[in-house]
Amino acid sequence: MNSILRIGRIELRVMDLELSAEYYRNVIGLEEMARDNERVYLKAWDEYDHHSIILKKADAPGMDHMAFKVKGPYELEVLERKVEQFGCKTWRISHGSRIAEGEAIRFEIPTGHEVELYSDIEFVGTGTGFTNPDPWPDNLRGIAPHRLDHALLTGNDIETVTRFFTEVLGFRQTEKIITVDGEQMLGSFLAITNTAHDLAFVKGPDNKFHHAGFHVDNWYEVLKAADILSKNKINIEVTPTRHGITRGQTVYFFDPSGNRNEAFASGYITYADFPTITWTEDQIGTGIFYHRRELVESFSKALT
Repeated sequence: MNSILRIGRIELRVMDLELSAEYYRNVIGLEEMARDNERVYLKAWDEYDHHSIILKKADAPGMDHMAFKVKGPYELEVLERKVEQFGCKTWRISHGSRIAEGEAIRFEIPTGHEVELYSDIEFVGTGTGFTNPDPWPDNLRGIAPHRLDHALLTGNDIETVTRFFTEVLGFRQTEKIITVDGEQMLGSFLAITNTAHDLAFVKGPDNKFHHAGFHVDNWYEVLKAADILSKNKINIEVTPTRHGITRGQTVYFFDPSGNRNEAFASGYITYADFPTITWTEDQIGTGIFYHRRELVESFSKALT
């Protein structure tokens, strides 16, 4: 059994806190749970912990950190030692540093991003409850995803960051992108649950954020998301299509600060013995955008 349960949260830097909060509430369809002087805390309707998205007022967009939920304090200490043994510097985030959160361990991974592990966060329940629940709650807004699904980050050393997440944190590599000669890894898709990916890396500048993916039910919900985006005059980067990698269905778009979001549906289920799928660089267009079979230029260049 894994010590890490799942992806827990992402803290995004935004330049206009009020405009961004309105977007994530009414276009994405998240519920605002709390706020302080510099942050707004939000969750999706099917999530039971206090928040999964934190918006932090900043001068430039991007990701402050992402975090994974761990079983308990003992597992947190064990993982802290393993992270340190790998060579990553760790430090503690004290209880109450952010609303509804307990103590966390923070560290810098080989791509320069900051990651946290935690076990303590306030439980608030879902929009449907846990006794005789309906399939969905009333009064949903916007795209209304079930949950935060995954993140894609960029970095230079894909091999080392993959080794860190698989050997230290217990992730499995579900898919990888390699050069045609097989000499270099260009992309790595990693899972700690039974999804196609909880986290992914592609070759690029260190410490850059590519996108946060939000889970919706099916292809129709992806199409509906695109309608909602267009109705609200949101910048859509890639209209609804399918991934070859993960087999997911997708639409990509940008928040008011330029952070890329995704509404993501389907994708395959993975197990502990799932074999890693390999894509070669010459087929990367098909891997990312299965229908058009070529990359959109902004997809690799628009990073925050």
